[in-house]
Amino acid sequence: MNRCAVFAGGDMPDLECYKELSYWQQYSCFICADCGYRHAVRLGILPDIIVGDFDSYGEELPKGVEELRSVPEKDDTDTLMAVKKAIELGYNNIDLYGALGGKRFEHSFANIQAMIYALQQGSHLEIKGESHLLVQEADEGAVTYKKPDGGMYLSVFALTESVGIEYLRGVKYPLEDYRMVQSFPIGVSNEIEDSEAVLRIKDGLALVILTPKDMV
Repeated sequence: MNRCAVFAGGDMPDLECYKELSYWQQYSCFICADCGYRHAVRLGILPDIIVGDFDSYGEELPKGVEELRSVPEKDDTDTLMAVKKAIELGYNNIDLYGALGGKRFEHSFANIQAMIYALQQGSHLEIKGESHLLVQEADEGAVTYKKPDGGMYLSVFALTESVGIEYLRGVKYPLEDYRMVQSFPIGVSNEIEDSEAVLRIKDGLALVILTPKDMV
Protein backbone atom coordinates (compact mmCIF):
# COMPACT_ATOMS: atom_id res chain seq x y z
CA MET A 1 0.00 0.00 0.00
CA ASN A 2 1.84 3.05 -1.32
CA ARG A 3 -0.48 5.86 -0.22
CA CYS A 4 0.13 8.74 2.18
CA ALA A 5 -2.34 11.17 3.76
CA VAL A 6 -1.23 14.74 4.46
CA PHE A 7 -3.25 17.04 6.73
CA ALA A 8 -2.94 20.77 6.05
CA GLY A 9 -4.37 23.55 8.20
CA GLY A 10 -7.32 24.64 6.07
CA ASP A 11 -10.96 23.67 6.44
CA MET A 12 -11.77 19.98 6.62
CA PRO A 13 -15.49 19.17 6.38
CA ASP A 14 -17.03 16.67 8.75
CA LEU A 15 -17.88 14.10 6.05
CA GLU A 16 -19.43 10.82 7.12
CA CYS A 17 -16.76 8.72 5.39
CA TYR A 18 -14.03 10.35 7.50
CA LYS A 19 -15.64 9.02 10.68
CA GLU A 20 -15.13 5.40 9.60
CA LEU A 21 -11.87 3.77 10.67
CA SER A 22 -11.96 1.65 7.53
CA TYR A 23 -11.66 4.79 5.38
CA TRP A 24 -8.24 5.61 6.81
CA GLN A 25 -6.90 2.07 6.46
CA GLN A 26 -6.02 2.83 2.84
CA TYR A 27 -3.04 4.86 4.09
CA SER A 28 0.27 3.54 5.37
CA CYS A 29 1.60 6.96 6.43
CA PHE A 30 0.12 10.15 7.93
CA ILE A 31 1.95 13.49 7.84
CA CYS A 32 0.62 16.68 9.46
CA ALA A 33 1.60 20.17 8.36
CA ASP A 34 1.65 22.46 11.40
CA CYS A 35 -1.93 23.02 12.66
CA GLY A 36 -3.13 20.29 10.33
CA TYR A 37 -2.39 18.15 13.37
CA ARG A 38 -5.74 19.32 14.78
CA HIS A 39 -7.53 17.36 12.06
CA ALA A 40 -5.63 14.22 13.00
CA VAL A 41 -6.55 14.69 16.66
CA ARG A 42 -10.22 15.13 15.80
CA LEU A 43 -10.16 11.93 13.74
CA GLY A 44 -8.25 9.93 16.36
CA ILE A 45 -5.22 9.48 14.09
CA LEU A 46 -1.68 9.48 15.45
CA PRO A 47 0.54 10.87 12.68
CA ASP A 48 3.90 9.43 11.72
CA ILE A 49 5.47 12.86 11.11
CA ILE A 50 4.61 16.47 11.94
CA VAL A 51 6.32 19.23 9.96
CA GLY A 52 6.27 23.02 10.00
CA ASP A 53 7.38 26.23 11.66
CA PHE A 54 4.54 25.88 14.21
CA ASP A 55 3.57 29.53 13.98
CA SER A 56 -0.10 28.48 13.88
CA TYR A 57 0.03 25.59 16.34
CA GLY A 58 1.51 26.27 19.75
CA GLU A 59 0.04 23.40 21.75
CA GLU A 60 1.81 20.29 22.95
CA LEU A 61 2.73 17.74 20.30
CA PRO A 62 2.44 13.97 20.83
CA LYS A 63 5.47 12.16 22.20
CA GLY A 64 7.25 9.66 20.02
CA VAL A 65 6.21 11.30 16.75
CA GLU A 66 8.94 12.55 14.40
CA GLU A 67 9.05 16.35 14.20
CA LEU A 68 10.59 18.31 11.34
CA ARG A 69 10.82 21.93 12.44
CA SER A 70 11.63 24.94 10.28
CA VAL A 71 11.75 28.69 10.75
CA PRO A 72 8.85 30.88 9.56
CA GLU A 73 11.15 32.65 7.06
CA LYS A 74 11.36 29.85 4.48
CA ASP A 75 10.59 29.23 0.82
CA ASP A 76 8.33 26.19 1.27
CA THR A 77 4.91 26.35 2.85
CA ASP A 78 4.34 23.91 5.69
CA THR A 79 2.11 21.86 3.40
CA LEU A 80 4.71 21.71 0.64
CA MET A 81 7.25 20.58 3.26
CA ALA A 82 4.90 17.74 4.16
CA VAL A 83 4.37 16.82 0.50
CA LYS A 84 8.12 16.82 -0.13
CA LYS A 85 8.62 14.55 2.87
CA ALA A 86 6.02 12.12 1.54
CA ILE A 87 7.76 12.06 -1.85
CA GLU A 88 11.14 11.59 -0.14
CA LEU A 89 9.71 8.56 1.65
CA GLY A 90 8.76 7.05 -1.70
CA TYR A 91 5.02 7.69 -1.78
CA ASN A 92 3.74 8.23 -5.30
CA ASN A 93 0.09 8.48 -4.25
CA ILE A 94 -0.60 11.34 -1.83
CA ASP A 95 -3.98 12.62 -0.67
CA LEU A 96 -4.11 16.09 0.84
CA TYR A 97 -6.80 17.01 3.39
CA GLY A 98 -7.55 20.44 4.88
CA ALA A 99 -6.06 22.07 1.80
CA LEU A 100 -8.87 24.49 0.96
CA GLY A 101 -10.87 27.18 2.71
CA GLY A 102 -9.83 28.86 5.92
CA LYS A 103 -8.87 32.51 6.24
CA ARG A 104 -5.95 32.42 3.82
CA PHE A 105 -6.97 31.92 0.18
CA GLU A 106 -3.33 32.16 -0.88
CA HIS A 107 -2.66 28.87 0.90
CA SER A 108 -5.46 27.18 -1.06
CA PHE A 109 -3.88 28.40 -4.29
CA ALA A 110 -0.41 27.29 -3.12
CA ASN A 111 -1.79 23.82 -2.42
CA ILE A 112 -3.10 23.58 -5.98
CA GLN A 113 0.39 24.49 -7.19
CA ALA A 114 1.75 21.73 -4.93
CA MET A 115 -0.22 19.28 -7.07
CA ILE A 116 1.85 20.35 -10.07
CA TYR A 117 5.07 20.07 -8.06
CA ALA A 118 4.23 16.51 -7.02
CA LEU A 119 3.45 15.55 -10.63
CA GLN A 120 6.83 16.90 -11.74
CA GLN A 121 8.47 14.64 -9.12
CA GLY A 122 6.63 11.56 -10.42
CA SER A 123 3.97 11.50 -7.67
CA HIS A 124 0.22 11.89 -7.90
CA LEU A 125 -1.28 14.36 -5.41
CA GLU A 126 -5.03 14.79 -4.98
CA ILE A 127 -6.89 17.26 -2.77
CA LYS A 128 -9.77 15.65 -0.90
CA GLY A 129 -12.72 17.40 0.74
CA GLU A 130 -16.24 18.42 -0.18
CA SER A 131 -14.74 18.84 -3.64
CA HIS A 132 -12.12 16.48 -5.04
CA LEU A 133 -9.27 18.13 -6.99
CA LEU A 134 -6.76 16.38 -9.19
CA VAL A 135 -4.42 17.06 -12.08
CA GLN A 136 -4.81 15.12 -15.33
CA GLU A 137 -2.09 14.90 -17.97
CA ALA A 138 -1.95 13.46 -21.47
CA ASP A 139 0.06 10.37 -20.48
CA GLU A 140 -2.88 9.08 -18.44
CA GLY A 141 -4.97 8.49 -21.55
CA ALA A 142 -8.76 8.45 -21.16
CA VAL A 143 -9.75 8.94 -17.51
CA THR A 144 -13.21 7.96 -16.26
CA TYR A 145 -15.13 9.89 -13.60
CA LYS A 146 -18.19 8.13 -12.19
CA LYS A 147 -21.43 9.84 -11.25
CA PRO A 148 -22.51 9.10 -7.68
CA ASP A 149 -26.08 8.97 -6.46
CA GLY A 150 -27.28 12.55 -6.30
CA GLY A 151 -25.22 13.71 -9.27
CA MET A 152 -21.83 15.31 -9.79
CA TYR A 153 -20.50 18.62 -11.06
CA LEU A 154 -17.30 18.23 -13.09
CA SER A 155 -15.18 21.29 -13.81
CA VAL A 156 -12.08 21.29 -16.01
CA PHE A 157 -9.56 24.14 -16.13
CA ALA A 158 -6.28 24.68 -17.97
CA LEU A 159 -3.36 24.67 -15.53
CA THR A 160 -0.82 25.20 -18.29
CA GLU A 161 -1.22 28.11 -20.72
CA SER A 162 -3.51 25.86 -22.71
CA VAL A 163 -4.60 22.24 -22.68
CA GLY A 164 -5.70 20.18 -25.66
CA ILE A 165 -8.98 18.40 -24.96
CA GLU A 166 -9.27 15.41 -27.30
CA TYR A 167 -12.73 14.74 -25.88
CA LEU A 168 -14.91 15.17 -22.82
CA ARG A 169 -17.94 12.88 -23.01
CA GLY A 170 -20.83 11.80 -20.81
CA VAL A 171 -21.44 15.36 -19.62
CA LYS A 172 -24.07 18.02 -20.19
CA TYR A 173 -21.65 20.12 -22.24
CA PRO A 174 -19.30 17.75 -24.13
CA LEU A 175 -16.12 18.89 -25.86
CA GLU A 176 -14.41 17.41 -28.91
CA ASP A 177 -10.98 18.45 -30.22
CA TYR A 178 -11.01 21.66 -28.19
CA ARG A 179 -8.17 23.96 -27.12
CA MET A 180 -8.85 25.17 -23.55
CA VAL A 181 -6.95 28.25 -22.36
CA GLN A 182 -6.22 29.68 -18.91
CA SER A 183 -8.01 32.94 -19.59
CA PHE A 184 -11.45 31.48 -20.33
CA PRO A 185 -13.20 29.20 -17.78
CA ILE A 186 -15.40 27.36 -20.25
CA GLY A 187 -15.07 24.13 -18.25
CA VAL A 188 -16.65 25.37 -15.01
CA SER A 189 -19.67 23.60 -13.46
CA ASN A 190 -20.27 20.99 -16.14
CA GLU A 191 -22.41 18.03 -15.06
CA ILE A 192 -21.97 14.30 -15.47
CA GLU A 193 -25.13 13.11 -17.24
CA ASP A 194 -24.29 9.50 -18.09
CA SER A 195 -23.21 6.94 -15.50
CA GLU A 196 -19.68 8.25 -16.01
CA ALA A 197 -17.76 10.97 -17.81
CA VAL A 198 -14.61 10.34 -19.82
CA LEU A 199 -11.88 12.94 -20.34
CA ARG A 200 -8.89 12.50 -22.63
CA ILE A 201 -6.36 15.28 -23.13
CA LYS A 202 -3.71 15.56 -25.83
CA ASP A 203 -1.26 17.94 -24.17
CA GLY A 204 -0.88 20.25 -21.21
CA LEU A 205 -2.20 19.87 -17.68
CA ALA A 206 -5.85 20.04 -16.68
CA LEU A 207 -7.22 20.72 -13.22
CA VAL A 208 -10.28 18.54 -12.63
CA ILE A 209 -12.68 19.43 -9.80
CA LEU A 210 -15.44 17.02 -8.80
CA THR A 211 -18.20 18.30 -6.52
CA PRO A 212 -21.20 16.14 -5.54
CA LYS A 213 -24.44 18.02 -6.13
CA ASP A 214 -25.63 17.26 -2.60
CA MET A 215 -22.65 19.26 -1.28
CA VAL A 216 -23.81 22.46 -3.00
